[in-house]
Amino acid sequence: MTEDRRTILYQNPEKEEQGTKEILRSVYDALEEKGYNALDQIVGYILSGDPSYITSHNNARSKIRHIERDELVEELLRQFLEV
Repeated sequence: MTEDRRTILYQNPEKEEQGTKEILRSVYDALEEKGYNALDQIVGYILSGDPSYITSHNNARSKIRHIERDELVEELLRQFLEV
């Protein structure tokens, strides 16, 4: 009798539910709450990749680092062009 030893991939449903758009919104809101110009800060992060542009308030820095910067630009273009 052989034992099945395949690895089971666990997917956290909460992480799947929060997409790029929702993460961007929560990061924007956290920056605004701290008194920053959120658009300038997010642009600085996208252009440089430096996470210090994003506040750690409400875990915003950690959240945005889970998304590749090219995915952020893609989502912004998708929303801007409404495609």
